[in-house]
Amino acid sequence: MALWQGKSNRKPTGGRLVPSQGKRKFEISREKQFTRIGATNLKQYRGMGGSVKVGMLSTEYANVMDKKTNKVTKAKILTVKSNPSDPNYVQRNIMNKGATISTEIGDAIITSRPGQDGAINAVLIE
Repeated sequence: MALWQGKSNRKPTGGRLVPSQGKRKFEISREKQFTRIGATNLKQYRGMGGSVKVGMLSTEYANVMDKKTNKVTKAKILTVKSNPSDPNYVQRNIMNKGATISTEIGDAIITSRPGQDGAINAVLIE
């Protein structure tokens, strides 16, 4: 089922708005694709004007930055510890921006958007 991102048929006061046009194809968004732990799997999406976005469907590794040494290392992701966007994501091991992950070198917070960027960048928690 397509997700529609057009204007609402209600005013901020709650009154009804009579739309001057119907739904348009460019107002449809794509289905949600969650990033999970597993073998690296990327998917390309066509954007407006022919631009390409690379969405990450699953991955085993993250680029983790240590603030003390200012170095970035590739670390294996063990599990998702917490996710402020949805507590259910922790049980399903779904990663998005702001999620806390457990890696080989310690816990880290994801700073990138894996579904939009195609990579997981994280900052180590002291």
